[in-house]
Amino acid sequence: MSVDKPIVTQAMISAYDEYTHLTLDRRGFMEKLTKLAGSAGAAAVIAPLLAANKASAEIIAADDSRLETKDVTYPGNNGEMKAYLARPKGEGEKLGGVIVIHENRGLNLHIRDVARRMALEGFIALAPDFLSPLGGTPEDEDKAREMFTKLEPALTVANAEASLTYLSKLDRSNGKVGAVGFCWGGGVTNRFATKSPELKAGVAYYGMQPAAADVPDIKAALMLHYAGLDDRTNAGIDAYRKELQAGGKTFEIFVYDGANHAFNNDTSAARYDKKAADLAWGRTIDFLKKYLA
Repeated sequence: MSVDKPIVTQAMISAYDEYTHLTLDRRGFMEKLTKLAGSAGAAAVIAPLLAANKASAEIIAADDSRLETKDVTYPGNNGEMKAYLARPKGEGEKLGGVIVIHENRGLNLHIRDVARRMALEGFIALAPDFLSPLGGTPEDEDKAREMFTKLEPALTVANAEASLTYLSKLDRSNGKVGAVGFCWGGGVTNRFATKSPELKAGVAYYGMQPAAADVPDIKAALMLHYAGLDDRTNAGIDAYRKELQAGGKTFEIFVYDGANHAFNNDTSAARYDKKAADLAWGRTIDFLKKYLA
């Protein structure tokens, strides 16, 4: 394999997914990647293509003149929550609110950018740092992933509800709030929907499904995006669909053939799928405008 032109295989992507979601063992991942790539040099070139690149995280400038953005704090379920707020400038009509729920890297530059993108679509976007109870998102992504294993799921959902309460009461808010979550955040969105009677709409990108016994409690309309190659997450789709249908819930499920887990994250060169991401984003925005207007 040429180090100048590395070939990223599906096995490499799967190894990275296993490392970031299951083992959290970077040494073991690099050893496996070295075997797959053929040399340590090739693995060193390929690893950054699989990971998120902070340099490409800013699609919408942080100081975009069309937006008002700021870091905020508000009461959580057990302590202060930190978050990033983005909304269109002006004093116009009331707007729906969207909670943007991060991946298992925490509130990073990419998620802040997604919040700005959401604001440009005409929503008040709030991106909470769900690692706030543990001090907030660290710079080191591996450390952040380890911190997620210490979070209590019930506390996380309670803090999502606290975020909804805060967002619904902001100036220019119309009181209707939805949530969009990615990866870990997709799973939180699913669980949040089972606990919150106030959540109007939930969009889960490749998120783990909630317990079947909790599905009857869902009140929100749901849109569920899955990557066709994401066998780990997709294993629960059929059972989730069955429970949603049995409960007469409002939902849509889309599976994007040939796409990998995290296909929406445009900071990861190897896994980002522009066609799938653009299609899913368009569907998401139309869905949220329908239920949050």
